[in-house]
Amino acid sequence: MVKINGEEKDAAGVTVERYLKDCGFDAARVAVEVNGEIVRKSDYSAAAFKDGDVVEIVSFVGGG
Repeated sequence: MVKINGEEKDAAGVTVERYLKDCGFDAARVAVEVNGEIVRKSDYSAAAFKDGDVVEIVSFVGGG
């Protein structure tokens, strides 16, 4: 299991890119942190979640 934004998910083996796409996130408008380390956008297609990972996905929103 992988803890994503505080919720346990069955996402071990899933790449960051696939998870974001499946959940409807716009990869250009989020930051992803795995175990306290920011994942570079260029690594989204290769970086896969592992059992026990703690992931935070933060969306950027505009405002004024």
